[in-house]
Amino acid sequence: MDKNTVVELPAAGGEVETLLGVLERNRRTFAWKCGGLDAAGMSARLSPSTMTLGGLVKHLALVEDDMFSHRLYGRDPGEPWNRIDWDSDPDWEWRTAADDSPEELMQLWESAVQRSRASIAEALDNGGLGTVGYLVWPDGQSPNLRRMLADMIEEYARHTGHADLIRESIDGLVGEDAPREVPAS
Repeated sequence: MDKNTVVELPAAGGEVETLLGVLERNRRTFAWKCGGLDAAGMSARLSPSTMTLGGLVKHLALVEDDMFSHRLYGRDPGEPWNRIDWDSDPDWEWRTAADDSPEELMQLWESAVQRSRASIAEALDNGGLGTVGYLVWPDGQSPNLRRMLADMIEEYARHTGHADLIRESIDGLVGEDAPREVPAS
């Protein structure tokens, strides 16, 4: 699989195609919910939450880099993540999103997604869904790529729901991204 390939959700695909298709559909819907907004839209909140679309975009960029660079391979997650003192500022990405333009936020997220696609493709080429990650949990276990993909799908599902509510409050946009044509399996 080419590192830039966007996998569609097949009607009757295998495990890899289905997991990647669900993840890509969630990414696409999330991007649609956050796209085309100005700084005010990216900073809008629904009371009593302090969550914003900009914060969600920056948070998911962090989660992409953390999951598929650091947790999967033990690699440095790169800028800006590796220069943050997370112990003293654990909500840095949420707090600083308002300092970034919508274009900067979307570029940060899109770049993280591209790196994740490349890391996932590498793992699939070198060991498949059973590729064991670098991360070791306190109980001594290490999640494999299958588990990491399931966790990332859950992360997007939860946060796309948040984005859906915030976006509806901004301009009434509701629903899902229009489905794409899927080649026959």
